[in-house]
Amino acid sequence: MAVVITGKNLTIEDVYNVAHRNEKVELHPDALQRIQKCRIFIEEKIQEGEIMYGVNTGIGEFSEVVLNDEQIKQFQKYLIYNHSAGIGKPCPIEHVRAAMLSRINVHANGNSGCRPIITQTFIEMLNKGVTPVVCEKGSVGACGDLSSMSQIALLMMGEGEAFYKGERFPGKVALEKAGIKIPGLKARDGLASINGSNLLTGIAALIIYETERFFKQAEIAAAMTLEALMANLKPYDERLHKLRGFQGAVTCAKNLKKMIADSDLLKGMKVKVQDAYSMRSTPQVIGAALDQLRWTRSQIEIELNGVGDNPVFLPDDGIVLTGANFQGSPISVPVDMLGACITMVCVISERRLNRLLNPALSVGLPAFLTKGAGMFSGHMLSQYTADMMIVEQRILSTPASCQSIPAAADQEDFVSMGMNTSLKTRQILDNAYGILGIEFIAAAQALDFRDFKPGKGTRAAHKAVRKIVEHLDIDRPLFDDHNNMMETVKNRDILHAVEEEIGELQTY
Repeated sequence: MAVVITGKNLTIEDVYNVAHRNEKVELHPDALQRIQKCRIFIEEKIQEGEIMYGVNTGIGEFSEVVLNDEQIKQFQKYLIYNHSAGIGKPCPIEHVRAAMLSRINVHANGNSGCRPIITQTFIEMLNKGVTPVVCEKGSVGACGDLSSMSQIALLMMGEGEAFYKGERFPGKVALEKAGIKIPGLKARDGLASINGSNLLTGIAALIIYETERFFKQAEIAAAMTLEALMANLKPYDERLHKLRGFQGAVTCAKNLKKMIADSDLLKGMKVKVQDAYSMRSTPQVIGAALDQLRWTRSQIEIELNGVGDNPVFLPDDGIVLTGANFQGSPISVPVDMLGACITMVCVISERRLNRLLNPALSVGLPAFLTKGAGMFSGHMLSQYTADMMIVEQRILSTPASCQSIPAAADQEDFVSMGMNTSLKTRQILDNAYGILGIEFIAAAQALDFRDFKPGKGTRAAHKAVRKIVEHLDIDRPLFDDHNNMMETVKNRDILHAVEEEIGELQTY
């Protein structure tokens, strides 16, 4: 089923489905009509000689330079050339597809002023699998992702490069192979293609989709460890959390209790009166992350459906407004905070891992989860690996949204650094898959040593882990186990196994 673009109802799930699953995209007839109406309006303004930023003026520090008729024709080309100034390896194809979809939805609002053929060419490129080669670094997240989006816009002139059917081609060749006509760029078309924070927003949308499912898996790993450590289960009673009132904590507690339902620990087994914070604070900690995730999702979906552009054309009011709707701060701030929350969830995961491995804290489990301690070291080194990745996460959790460096002769003297935010949060999440994978391995190993029956969800998770990693009886190299489990967490295999057994876990 195609994603129909209206300008107002694009969701995180839509972005993921188009970016990762190649869902087809259609432009709603009303959206096309709005784009056409706005184009007629801007062409009338050009004929009347009204001065409009980026249409018949230069940009940035050169915004006061008025262009003549001949310069207007050439300006869009040079605008794209000089802004195609990124650096580094190509962005993942999924990131670029997400950015293109985000830009299409901006156009659909009918305030950008480009010709309809520009928007339709973006859609054709998505539907036919032509993905521009875009350098990963270069955007400061204000005036939009100019360098990134300009490499996409190069294809509108048959230039640049693109991936098509697994190969990298010159842009013109890729378009020809896909049967897409080159539209060229006329007045306003270039700036309308690039003047928004679309790549950093697209990356953020994909991060949110994955993080929602990562936090569920963090709850699954926590439930396994809590049972392996013979936890007192009273702290996970949702009534306790309803009394305080934070929805995230209520949701997490409910998920944990769903996981451990039918456990022997609920049937009168002797447990401690109170466990350590890393155990009994799990609902409060993961819950805080869930609450942050909810706000981040809201902010990103507002941006996906808003008019991130400059200038903005209002045909019904007969006016052109210049402003800063390209500014990436509304996205970079919540994504910064989400990255810190992912790190926080990993820190508490590692503290639970420590309790599994440390014989002074593990409630009778063998040291480092091996019966041959001394001759064997068991999972001792797994903690080292998790710790290294957590330190990297902590470094990356330093906010980027307050790191502005002025540019363009101080005309652009505050920028969001939102691309840094999206890229570093992506790396934080990639590390998180490995850290949580290590807790899964250790929790499964610990459960092997217990002689009681754990909860239904915990049993399903244990079985899913054992499909990937065997019990560690005698020492072996662990890097394959770590890498395989990291990929398993990323692919959400354990989550699918658990939800198939006990039903869907909640996020909000």
